[in-house]
Amino acid sequence: MRIRKVPFFSLFALSLLGVTHLHAQETKSSATTSASEPDAVEIFDGKTLAGWSGLSSNWRVEDGAITGENTAEAPIPQNTFLVYDKPVRDFELVLEFKIQGGNSGIQYRSKVLNKEKFVVGGYQADIDSGKRFMGINYEEQGRGILTERGEIIAIDKDGKKSKVGTTGDPDALLSRVRWDDWNEYRIVARGSVLQHYINGTLMSETQDGETAKAATEGIIAFQVHAGPPMKVQFKNIRLKKY
Repeated sequence: MRIRKVPFFSLFALSLLGVTHLHAQETKSSATTSASEPDAVEIFDGKTLAGWSGLSSNWRVEDGAITGENTAEAPIPQNTFLVYDKPVRDFELVLEFKIQGGNSGIQYRSKVLNKEKFVVGGYQADIDSGKRFMGINYEEQGRGILTERGEIIAIDKDGKKSKVGTTGDPDALLSRVRWDDWNEYRIVARGSVLQHYINGTLMSETQDGETAKAATEGIIAFQVHAGPPMKVQFKNIRLKKY
């Protein structure tokens, strides 16, 4: 599970670095958005990685979707991320995703720890093909699993975790996922409350009040996971800031 902006280089230098770093202004979505996010904007143009930064060896646009891949021929030594260049605070993010093999995730309120290799740490809405971590809240490069699927967890100012509710049976919640097909992920972060929905069903909720470690602002990023070959895709990415 696991940029500040990278300085502008010439196209030649970018090819040497193997980094995609393009920029585009957010534009109002022309696509239909759900009633819960009528003021959302598209943050992916469906054609290029403008506005996103990452390693071009692992990220591309394929069939109108952001596509990340770790291959058997060129395995990555550690998790790497595609970073949306503008930090967010309170927001609602809605997108479609599909995964083939391995593990991925959507980082938010996160920070870049290594801007050459695009290593990111922070909250992660987990995605995996193994049916173990889908929908959980995992803090990459931090506290690890904060909230399992099916749980509502409150973390107090000193870091003590308490289960204060449930979103349903964790195995039954998996029946909401369309494996090997497109699914909708919705992340809502308002104040200390972090909610992960898949296909309209709340998978987990984290109430993070830990004084020293809770994050209130940071970047959004997508993950390519080290280990077995995997491929993940994202499209129709819509962001509403509160």
